[in-house]
Amino acid sequence: MFQTKQYPTTARALGVAIVAALGLASCATYNDDFARINTRLDHLDAKVQGAAQSAESANQSAQQANQRLDQMESRVRQLEAAPRRTPRG
Repeated sequence: MFQTKQYPTTARALGVAIVAALGLASCATYNDDFARINTRLDHLDAKVQGAAQSAESANQSAQQANQRLDQMESRVRQLEAAPRRTPRG
């Protein structure tokens, strides 16, 4: 009778061990997947940071260009408003 109870217990323990081993193997696979995804996210984050820096630099350049245009527009208006000089001759 002891032998009869031992086989189902052994089979159950073996089944649990197999399920645990498969579970651990799938965890390793998930860890690899997460590592790949994290690496891709890191690369994308670096690209986004670079793009943000480029956009900020372009924005500063555009602001400086707009300031120069405003100064030139002011000077052009002064010249247009000045009285006309008569040519000599």
